[in-house]
Amino acid sequence: MKAGLLGKKLPHSFSPEIHAMLGSYSYTLFEREEDELAAFLTEEPFDGINVTIPYKKAVIPYLDALSPRAQSLGSVNTIIRRKDGTLYGDNTDYAGFLYLVQKSKIDVKGRKTLVLGTGGSSVIVQAAAKELGADPIITISRRGENNYTNLAKHADAEIIINTTPVGMYPKNGESPLSLDLFPNCRGVIDIIYNPAYTKLLYDAQCRQIPCANGLSMLVAQAKAASELFTGCSIDDRQIDRIVSAIEKKTKNIILIGMPGCGKTTVGKALARLTNRPFVDCDEEIVKQTGCSIPEIFAEQGEETFRRIETEVTARLAKESGLIIATGGGVVTKKRNEYPLRQNAFIFHLEREIAALDIKGRPLSQTNSLEKMAHERMPLYRRLADYTVTVDGGPETAKKICSLIGID
Repeated sequence: MKAGLLGKKLPHSFSPEIHAMLGSYSYTLFEREEDELAAFLTEEPFDGINVTIPYKKAVIPYLDALSPRAQSLGSVNTIIRRKDGTLYGDNTDYAGFLYLVQKSKIDVKGRKTLVLGTGGSSVIVQAAAKELGADPIITISRRGENNYTNLAKHADAEIIINTTPVGMYPKNGESPLSLDLFPNCRGVIDIIYNPAYTKLLYDAQCRQIPCANGLSMLVAQAKAASELFTGCSIDDRQIDRIVSAIEKKTKNIILIGMPGCGKTTVGKALARLTNRPFVDCDEEIVKQTGCSIPEIFAEQGEETFRRIETEVTARLAKESGLIIATGGGVVTKKRNEYPLRQNAFIFHLEREIAALDIKGRPLSQTNSLEKMAHERMPLYRRLADYTVTVDGGPETAKKICSLIGID
């Protein structure tokens, strides 16, 4: 069976990996321009395809029949070639969003819900939210009656759902609105899944508001599409298994800790063990500036170094599947917290102060390590998902892999 994903630009799609875990069929990415759409749908010998933006409405004129759901939504994300050669359009995004809300345990029933955005995803989310009992449902657009300039009149909203691309890779760190405006907020859903935590979701997490990204929606809709492709039922438990596998593969492993605790040594050992790329923030700073770390401190001062460190950290941490060794002082600036948290397993590497290597580390040479540790340890432990005692690079790397269940 030949299946795949049709879209305009598909450089970071997780769909091939997801479908490889769902079935034994081939799954190909089909990048096509608008003027190639007709030829693709009438001539490409596929058995079933998924459709993503911007073609979920554009494919409809080429289809012979639609499911009732696709008909009512005016949106198709799955096409099946039937035995007689005709094309049948369906929508599995709807089932995917219902699963996402169910999995998140965010109760929308009877709650005022703001849906950000008016595109195809918004239409699906509004319909599903209505089925789940959300009431009232308010759509926020850039220029409509309810827009981002008059959000204050909806300060009583309890649920916020983002269907816009604001905050999506590579424009990490942007947010469509401030949660400070919504003191009664009880749940935030963002259908973006790259990064794992958009700035909107991170802000919700900081306020201890239940929140969820769109990865489980993506996998759940793919599971529903796979069932249409193959005619075979798939247990819902496979969704959680695949979500976990994707997270383990795509999240960065970030190492934090005191200067000289062994982050670079452990990071390189992890890279050998997992076959992932390793990057060292300090080395990237040297490459970017053409100066050594001691030179930057001596000639430009610590604040300049910290500014450059923030730039490098943000650039590296928004990528996926990397092993990143950070500088020891990265935790001293609050602005670095979101870039580090957005898409990572964070490990605090702990080592006895007497064993720390201070060579080439200006602050470690001129300040009391005990005092530095006293100030930084609470920051490391608050930021980290795990704390690991360093007992040699390879052994510590194996321990890290074991903790998050990766090969």
